[in-house]
Amino acid sequence: MILAPARAEDADALAKAHARGFHPAWSAKDIEILLNAPGGFAWAAWAWAAREADPPAPVCGFLLARAIAGEAEILTLAVDPTHRRSGVARALVEAAAATAVTAGAEAMFLEVAADNQAAIGLYRSTGFEQVGSRKDYYARPGAAPIDALVLRRALNSRIG
Repeated sequence: MILAPARAEDADALAKAHARGFHPAWSAKDIEILLNAPGGFAWAAWAWAAREADPPAPVCGFLLARAIAGEAEILTLAVDPTHRRSGVARALVEAAAATAVTAGAEAMFLEVAADNQAAIGLYRSTGFEQVGSRKDYYARPGAAPIDALVLRRALNSRIG
């Protein structure tokens, strides 16, 4: 696995990776807009070779975030189902936390579906704690909406 900062020109590859884990998925344009927004940044995990390879290596996961005014927020974290539970998500979270610290953030926030036990376990194991919730935050086609847990990680300490 190769971990590297993602660029706007990677948006198509990131959108394809997002579609493998989310419905509805974010478009390449959505991702590009967020990457180019103030404080926007992303990290990508490339499966076996550099993205400059021909053809480009598949993205096995990515994390899109922003850091502004002393706080950072994880906007999305997507890992291809075939690469889950292999350390990709943890590596992406830690890379994003380091980038956020460099950008001056003292805390990182995110929302996660209350029923996503795998993601909640990952975030707790990397130092996030629940600080709130959002009722009916995530719409579910054909099902009742699900609450989001709001999690926070202090960035002045490392969980290892």
